[in-house]
Amino acid sequence: MKRKKIMFVCSGNTCRSPMAEFILRAMLKYKKIKWWDVISRGIYADVGGSIAENSRIALNEIGVTVDKFSPKQLSQKVIESCVLVITMTTSQKQLLESCGNVICIKDICGFDIPDPYGCDLDTYRATRKAIYFACEKIIENYILKENQ
Repeated sequence: MKRKKIMFVCSGNTCRSPMAEFILRAMLKYKKIKWWDVISRGIYADVGGSIAENSRIALNEIGVTVDKFSPKQLSQKVIESCVLVITMTTSQKQLLESCGNVICIKDICGFDIPDPYGCDLDTYRATRKAIYFACEKIIENYILKENQ
């Protein structure tokens, strides 16, 4: 079976989209759901940077280890390689919707994921919680239906 790919997109690929990538990947592994790859990209990625420290801490708190992550720039080629492209906000979706197969987290769970960049750890924890909820919905409404 050919692997299918989901991509999360945010502004800089340092906070929200990497958190979503690592959370969904961990959930798929835990649920023994195979044939799916999860990646993330940034519309304005700081290529060569790293994941935000508070994102790393928030993930570690729930047992999700971030190993070797570097922000990557979004491209049309990578969009075309994905079954599903999920933006963190409605405005990001509007920016990319002409690229094809782009939806927003709000389409999945009813709310945007605001950018926690520069905020305190509690804000990152709230972001993690919202992303975790969204990932549960993604598995339920997209991945399990695709696997049927």
